Amino acid sequence: MNIEQDHFEKQDKPNLNTYFIMIGILAVSFVAGYYFNEFAVGKKFISSRPGTVGSQGNGTTTVEIIADRNDIPSTVSKKVDFNLFWQAWDYIQSNYVDTDVTDPQLFYGSMEGMVASLGDPYSVYFEPELSKKFQQEISGSFDGIGAEIGLKNNIVTIISPLSGGPAQKAGLKAGDSVISIDGKETKDISLDYAVELIRGIKGTSVTLIIFRKGEADTRSFSVQRDKIGIESVEWSLLPGNIIDLKLKYFNENTLDDFRDSVNEFMAKKPKGIILDMRNNPGGLLSTAIEITSFWVGGDENIVIERGRDGQYVGERANNNNAILKNIPTIVLINKGSASGSEILAGALQDLKLAELVGETSFGKGSVQDLRELRDGSSIKLTIAKWFTPLGREINEKGIDPDITIELTDEDWNNDKDPQMDKAIELLTKK
Repeated sequence: MNIEQDHFEKQDKPNLNTYFIMIGILAVSFVAGYYFNEFAVGKKFISSRPGTVGSQGNGTTTVEIIADRNDIPSTVSKKVDFNLFWQAWDYIQSNYVDTDVTDPQLFYGSMEGMVASLGDPYSVYFEPELSKKFQQEISGSFDGIGAEIGLKNNIVTIISPLSGGPAQKAGLKAGDSVISIDGKETKDISLDYAVELIRGIKGTSVTLIIFRKGEADTRSFSVQRDKIGIESVEWSLLPGNIIDLKLKYFNENTLDDFRDSVNEFMAKKPKGIILDMRNNPGGLLSTAIEITSFWVGGDENIVIERGRDGQYVGERANNNNAILKNIPTIVLINKGSASGSEILAGALQDLKLAELVGETSFGKGSVQDLRELRDGSSIKLTIAKWFTPLGREINEKGIDPDITIELTDEDWNNDKDPQMDKAIELLTKK
């Protein structure tokens, strides 16, 4: 494959001509204007222009302009009567019962249908506005109130206000139950819908009615939305000189934040590390590779890719640091751990650099290319599969932990964490 591996001493603004590994779930969503329905992992650049068809063998790309209905792209098979497209178009425009059908509506609908015909849930067409939002999600900063929310006892709950964010400044606290959002009661609504109601444009406000444990009455909070930077890396020192290292995403800011965190906690001379990647849906592939290199040396493959040409290509880190290699590490995973987190977990498990505790991961082992077209729309297209260093295919299978421990709804609702408890126990014995 004609690939240029991106080097990430400092990451630039994301380019949409990127390879992505997509996932499909996230158990806890950020209200920083940021919700993962499907999120992307991967950032590799290829030498082609967006919105073009017709590729030359030297790796460059030519533009083939379709001037009118009689021009048929050279890539279209002779078995296809392309005029049927225009026949259907004209029929709909002339006969559909409602007269307000627009050309853009039909055009973008046909684009969506073309990609959907592949039968691949991870290949998707984005209209220009959705494409813009998707790019913003990749960047790691969003408009919202800056609070992590989840469902506890089927109630929308503030899990954690982000430090210094609008939610925290307004007085919201972890554990607050959200009774209504701008007058909309939250009883029986989905977490996705709650996120959609709370997030919004910087400068606008949202009103939350909150019930706080120990208080008799509800409270009303008006929170002004702002630009929120997502903290994808957090660490704390546990008893026994053990580092609790939470890795939430692999976005644009993660590598620098991770490097800074490692520099800070290495000064503590830790006895062990608990790498918590539960509900980590992934992010940029190159970031996942670089972070894995803190454990894996440059002479080892971190992940292996296979494209449509059938060739297997091993991906290694751009450095040979591996400064965490000799520190006992326990990795926490669950069914919300996907893509980039599976790359990291799979590599550490294959190379026997860590024990995995928790539940089988999500199982997302395909690679997507996100290509921006001339009008600002984009196509996310599956172009490869990836495998662990030992060649394991995890797609639709996931990665099984070395020690399986379930975190039940009862545990969650009662603030118990048997997975974390087991990790602490294992490291304490080392």
